[in-house]
Amino acid sequence: MTSASADPARRPWPRRAIAGGILLVLGGLLGWWIFLQLGQPFAIDRWWNRLLPDDPTEPALVFGLVMNRVGGTWLGVFAIPVAVALALVLLRRPWAAAYFVVASALSALVVQLIKNLVDRARPEDIVVATDAGSYPSGHTANAATIATVAAVVLPRLWIVIAGAVWTLLMALSRTVLHAHWVSDTVGGTLLGIGMGLIVAAVLTEQLERERLARSGGERAAPRSPRR
Repeated sequence: MTSASADPARRPWPRRAIAGGILLVLGGLLGWWIFLQLGQPFAIDRWWNRLLPDDPTEPALVFGLVMNRVGGTWLGVFAIPVAVALALVLLRRPWAAAYFVVASALSALVVQLIKNLVDRARPEDIVVATDAGSYPSGHTANAATIATVAAVVLPRLWIVIAGAVWTLLMALSRTVLHAHWVSDTVGGTLLGIGMGLIVAAVLTEQLERERLARSGGERAAPRSPRR
């Protein structure tokens, strides 16, 4: 009889749980450090904010505003997640859809909780209107969660690279708009990836069995006879 530890559907969960837990703790510790500093930006925050223009050039501003809408507002918060979840269900990946929804919701919940606890002021030269609480960056956390979910559901190198680029671009856009300090985006990245890995660890068995059944079914599908 095969032991549970030898089951390939269970094998990845300890690594995901440990890595996700470490990242969540690091994100929380960074927030605690900022809280102890009364929300004051770090030296790297001030340096990066000074490096960016107070009035972003038009291409940079357009880039930042597009990312702001895609990563937030009703489009990023509701429309895109619902569309992705429905697409996964239609592709017969209900556990992947559940994983995406739960990870995104918990990531947003943790971000809002820490925002209220840390209560860090945003940069004074912010370009867009947004809510209070600078740490962590919710847009960046959301992008990092999506990237993590995509890498778990579709474990391909190009998916990992695309997710990393997407998260980096989102983080950059938040600082271009002076909506966040750079350390806010670092915290958002840590929390987003961490939550994505923690939920993946909880659902490892279901996700792996669904993926193996899906790929196995595709390989086992009989070929149509030649005429």
